[in-house]
Amino acid sequence: MDTNTMTPNTVAVIPLDVAPRFAGPADQFTGAVQVESLFYADLAGTNGGGMVRFEPGARTAWHTHPRGQTLIVTAGEGWIQQEGEARQTFRAGDVVRIPPNVRHWHGASADTAMSHIAIAEFVDGESVTWMELVSDEAYLGE
Repeated sequence: MDTNTMTPNTVAVIPLDVAPRFAGPADQFTGAVQVESLFYADLAGTNGGGMVRFEPGARTAWHTHPRGQTLIVTAGEGWIQQEGEARQTFRAGDVVRIPPNVRHWHGASADTAMSHIAIAEFVDGESVTWMELVSDEAYLGE
């Protein structure tokens, strides 16, 4: 289906093979990360989402979301840390809720790959503000 011809009142099936796939950019991720954009904030909606796959040790940079973010963990084990708080562990089947404008990072644990579906709302065309990469020391909780 040509997603450019969709309207807010049209049911659409978007085949998996048309979802853009790319390696996580080095200024936003450390390690091997694959991103698959599943849906965009368009038409009548404001949410966007994607499947993100992290190899062991891979993680995001520090970042925030203007309206928060929800992670649906689909495989493996990962870590998340809110700035100033202890790192937390999550596993396949868990749902992680990140409040609006909370500085955080998340990714795979050191020894286990992890994947999640990430959903965030767009505000003025943006759903995330990227910051600096997470150091190895911060990632490992040292």
